[in-house]
Amino acid sequence: MDTSQPLVVTLPARPTRDEVALLCAELGAAPPGDVVCEVGALTHADLSAVDALARLGLAAGRRGHRIRFHGAGPELRALLRLTGLDETLGLQPD
Repeated sequence: MDTSQPLVVTLPARPTRDEVALLCAELGAAPPGDVVCEVGALTHADLSAVDALARLGLAAGRRGHRIRFHGAGPELRALLRLTGLDETLGLQPD
């Protein structure tokens, strides 16, 4: 696997627990490196979305990845700030 380019994973519009588990497994199978998680497709900024991002962040950290979340809308950004996870999760600026 080419680790010179970041691994890109995309969160679906309304991720299910099974979909998040599959993405976490993908992170677990990849060698440590940079990961970009595209979250622009998320349709609702709710605690389910925050849970998905937190799970991906934990899975990435356990494997030694450096994960960044890209494409978060204003509602998701506000919710992540409210929960204190915006900096912890490596949310990229607008």
